[in-house]
Amino acid sequence: MKKIIETIKNIWRIEDLKTRILITLLFVAIYRFGSFVVLPGIDPGRLQQLQEQTSEGLMSLLNMFSGGAFSNASIFALGIMPYISASIVIQLLAVAVPYFQKMQREGESGRRKINQYTRWLTIAILLFQAPTYLINLKGQTAGSGAFLVGDGFWFMFSSTIILAAGSMFILWLGERITDKGIGNGISIIIMVGIIARMPSAIVEELTSALTAAEGGGLIKFLFEIIALLAVMALAIMLVKATRRVPVQYAKRIEGNRQLGGARQYIPLKLFAANVMPIIFAQAIMFIPLTLAQAVGESSTWALSQFLDHTSVLYNLVFVFLIVVFTYFYTAITLNPVQMAEDMKRNNGFIPGVKPGKSTADYLDNVMSHITLPGSLFIALIAIMPAFAGLFGVKQGFAQFFGGTSLLILVGVVLDTLQQI
Repeated sequence: MKKIIETIKNIWRIEDLKTRILITLLFVAIYRFGSFVVLPGIDPGRLQQLQEQTSEGLMSLLNMFSGGAFSNASIFALGIMPYISASIVIQLLAVAVPYFQKMQREGESGRRKINQYTRWLTIAILLFQAPTYLINLKGQTAGSGAFLVGDGFWFMFSSTIILAAGSMFILWLGERITDKGIGNGISIIIMVGIIARMPSAIVEELTSALTAAEGGGLIKFLFEIIALLAVMALAIMLVKATRRVPVQYAKRIEGNRQLGGARQYIPLKLFAANVMPIIFAQAIMFIPLTLAQAVGESSTWALSQFLDHTSVLYNLVFVFLIVVFTYFYTAITLNPVQMAEDMKRNNGFIPGVKPGKSTADYLDNVMSHITLPGSLFIALIAIMPAFAGLFGVKQGFAQFFGGTSLLILVGVVLDTLQQI
């Protein structure tokens, strides 16, 4: 505890860091305030059916990522996930389409163009998701009088614009946290939304335990808290472990002595992609939810399985997507060919490996060997809420027994602390 207090004092003594932390807190406060600003023309006191709908199933997970804005019919109801979905599409195009590949190689100017395309695609996704959200809202509040000004065309049109603008404003907040705050803006926005749901989930679980008819509910709740702390500790250890370079692959890069080159290690890790593959995979898993909102119900068996985050089919596909996106994101961020070219250009080499193609093949082989176990470890934690549900843990609280929420919390906190 003494060490923690001393660390906080040291952070507060650094003027620039203190300013960045205060700016981050300000932007986070604005985001949380907006999560409670209800769409114009909606009575917030008559949203009980919508809140019941978002208390279970995949809807509860979507509500968690939006920090409760989804169930509040807030102007931030669609959250940041449309931007994540657009990022996935653009990065896939960067692999398959030569035009986007060329932009990636153009450096900073190319990145600006790609970011611009991502924003335009985000708006297109929002213009589809916003009406489906409003149709679902209309269905859930039918007859309750929640629509104070009617639910005609002009309400749908204006609310679509407001929802789209709300999500783009969240994106702007995330970018400002990255530029002016402590960094990792988008990840911090998602993390804050998850943390915001934790107190209510704990209170709900405790209330359920105290009112249990069979007795012993409080003892069960204490065991659940101990299990939650154990899972968090396991997640921290696994995430830290998957970010280290295995000893057998920690090859040195030797620089040219005459040019003043120094020894350094290749930055290859078991899980170099951090939490982004998990966020990408979860964004894909929200697509069936959007389809279900559009058609009004889960009309097929497969769709109903994808709407249940505890089903076998959902978790198998989720694990598969995490593994695939881990390989994909690692290949984008750590391109073996580019790394080999950079090493050769700077007169660097791996002892025992020829520069050029042999170095690229060696790096690609190492990445193939160490990425799979790292992604499987993370995927295992990602599906643990399904197992918690089997032991009677309520869904809202079970989301913190691993899953996307816990991995994002751990990953973002570790990244932020490292950056600080």
